[in-house]
Amino acid sequence: MPRIACVVNPRSANGKTGRRWPEIRKALVQHLGEVRGYLTKSPGHATALARQAVEEGAELVISVGGDGTNNEVLNGLFRDGRPISEGVAMSVIPGGTGGDFARLLQIPKDPAAAAKRLAGAKPRPIDVGLLTCADHEGATIRRMFLNIASFGLGGEVDARVNRTTKIFGGFASFFWASLTTLFAYKNRHVRLRVDDFLDEERVIQQVSVANGQYFGGGMWIAPGARLDDGLFDIVISGDFTRGESLRSGRDIYKGAHVHHPKVQVLRGRKISAESGEITLIDMDGEQPGRLPLTVEVVPGALLFLGA
Repeated sequence: MPRIACVVNPRSANGKTGRRWPEIRKALVQHLGEVRGYLTKSPGHATALARQAVEEGAELVISVGGDGTNNEVLNGLFRDGRPISEGVAMSVIPGGTGGDFARLLQIPKDPAAAAKRLAGAKPRPIDVGLLTCADHEGATIRRMFLNIASFGLGGEVDARVNRTTKIFGGFASFFWASLTTLFAYKNRHVRLRVDDFLDEERVIQQVSVANGQYFGGGMWIAPGARLDDGLFDIVISGDFTRGESLRSGRDIYKGAHVHHPKVQVLRGRKISAESGEITLIDMDGEQPGRLPLTVEVVPGALLFLGA
């Protein structure tokens, strides 16, 4: 069996992950063999711990936490857009607020069932995204992402969610934040470029660049997205009024919003956006910065167990 490391965020899900870690570890040992745990102590620590685990010989690094922890672990496995060690695989055990990437993969929340599912799987290559943007101080940063990056309303919602305790779980936390943010949010004027076929000024509520399908605690934003096709699904939500957003709010949980006349779905490998207005970014449930942004797909860059 491969040497296995678990990078655990004990504070995710309001501390529930930390309390469940002994149970999770027991299930993993039973189904996968001995594991070594690395517990995070602060934001960003999972990136350093994932890198440390690989340097210490880990061949499989499992993220135990939410989508933000998954993102940090992913970034620990890459440097300058390239894997730090060929052949190292990643996986996830869901334990955070949103759990949207695990939802896509249908990895159970029950530790024993999740461990059993991983034990019966084989690693396969999946795509990841490479995002370049301005951080909150205006400096240029580059980050990898597993699931979805968006800008506009989603970035504002993330900022609000991450200021709360998230005590009510993923769906309620993101739903309430979306509703309250909507009444203060103003649609943004942005210039969008997608590959070599789109270069336009638009008024948008949100643009989602999707490798996976779900975000925001269960919103089915990109029903057609695939992890292994070398393309993003780019969901452009146009100049929605608040009334239109409220009337169609349920559709996004069913994937039916893609049929709305103010929604356009494109497919592409690279997207860039800029705006004269401060426009916040969401990336795997975290809020790394603001426009300008460039996002590129990196096909088949990550070996993933359970995809």
